[in-house]
Amino acid sequence: MNKNKILCIGHASYDITFPLDHFPKENTKNRLKEKIECGGGPASNAAYLLGKWGCNTFFAGAVGNDIYGVRIKQEYNDIGVNIDYMETKYDSDTTLSLILANKESGSRTIFTYKDENLKLESDIIDIKPDYILIDGQEANLSLNMLKKYPNATSIIDAGRNNDIVVNLSKEVNYLICSKDFAESFTNKKIDYNNFNTLIDIYNDLKAYFIKQVIIITLEDKGCLYKKNEEVVIIPSINVKAVDSTGAGDIFHGAFVYAISNEYNLEEALKISNITGALSVKHIGGRYSVPEIKEVMDYYEQYK
Repeated sequence: MNKNKILCIGHASYDITFPLDHFPKENTKNRLKEKIECGGGPASNAAYLLGKWGCNTFFAGAVGNDIYGVRIKQEYNDIGVNIDYMETKYDSDTTLSLILANKESGSRTIFTYKDENLKLESDIIDIKPDYILIDGQEANLSLNMLKKYPNATSIIDAGRNNDIVVNLSKEVNYLICSKDFAESFTNKKIDYNNFNTLIDIYNDLKAYFIKQVIIITLEDKGCLYKKNEEVVIIPSINVKAVDSTGAGDIFHGAFVYAISNEYNLEEALKISNITGALSVKHIGGRYSVPEIKEVMDYYEQYK
């Protein structure tokens, strides 16, 4: 077992996914034959992967005093994720996400309800983490831990461009941002037929986030980073996508796993690409986490 202490801080939700053969038309009634339920959330899904893959993982986040909160905690208990720092809020509901998974295209449409009062109250964690993964949802605790443990390797899953995420991104070692974040922050659009647009966006991000290692996830295209002073894309693997829910979260979890096991940056990104790609073959964030053996079998062919 990897003995490094990995602390994931952020958003915990409960996901109810409805698989659909095609996206429904407005103002119609649709009878569903199945639903998939499991926990979700960026740092939450990453913590689940890390626990499943045998890492010494801690999750800090908040859930409500309801059946959904109970189920999320049970999922963590089942795979050995430490939830001593997960708070149960007795005056709030667990965040709930309803997801329409279009099996035809592999895309998903998400509706999320989050109680504004559902926040961590404590800003004290009495472990010394070796790695810290944050998603910007619990800003106070995230910032406190980054300041308290500057020698911990820190990573942010930057999915949204807002002041909180931007400010936290300046405090971490690795800024791993979504394509949406990169485009929104730079106010520029990526054109895959014009690689200069990717270079321009990367350079604009680097001009602001000077100290950070910057990685941009590009969905089924893979991810972008800088290697030997050159901006390059590490391509993903080709799979038939059924549901992309949680793929980015799973990418981040795999990245933390890889660097905590002393893979270099390029190796870690290849492992992360493979893991994220394999996840879209299945429906439901938790159920999409592949087995580590499957990932490494692909990696041996891919590296």
